[in-house]
Amino acid sequence: MKKITSIFALVTLLVFIIIALNFDTPSFEAFDIKIRSLLFGNSFIILFHNLGETKFIIVATVIMLLYLAFFKRDFRSVLFVLLTVGVGNGLNQLLKRIFARPRPELEDQLSSFSFPSGHAQISVMFFLTLAYLIVKWLKNKKWKFTTYTIMLILIFLIGLSRIAEGRHYATDVLAGWSIGYTWFIICVLWYESKKHK
Repeated sequence: MKKITSIFALVTLLVFIIIALNFDTPSFEAFDIKIRSLLFGNSFIILFHNLGETKFIIVATVIMLLYLAFFKRDFRSVLFVLLTVGVGNGLNQLLKRIFARPRPELEDQLSSFSFPSGHAQISVMFFLTLAYLIVKWLKNKKWKFTTYTIMLILIFLIGLSRIAEGRHYATDVLAGWSIGYTWFIICVLWYESKKHK
């Protein structure tokens, strides 16, 4: 694990804390209104919300776990996936209850809490975990870079889709990305410390 990724994880944790303590201030509310006005109703971006849906993430995670357990016999990686995606999802639900932020006003709005965005947080944890494991098996640096680039684009579009749908504020999404990345790096640090023992 490069030191820069750990430092960035501390930065994203700080970003999460700042947003969590200030999302109801006038400046952050103005930011949310501005981003919503730019994205709301964008049908192309909205399509990407499906990749962050719970059903898709569960099915894809189960497939990943089965592959790691039965084809790779890599049980440390199985636990790594359970920590990043499974425990990470539990963390998201806990944070939603702690902050209890109502969702944006919208007809037929979801009844669950808004902060941080589950789609944003879980997409970071799932797609970065997937990229991390794929890159382990790749030799070519170009393919490694391409893998991470594709995953980051998907994460970005999934987060934006929640604003375009009106399901979340932009600050919910930024916070979800931030805490998702921090949790992912914590899990990577654990995973790599075990690997070298």
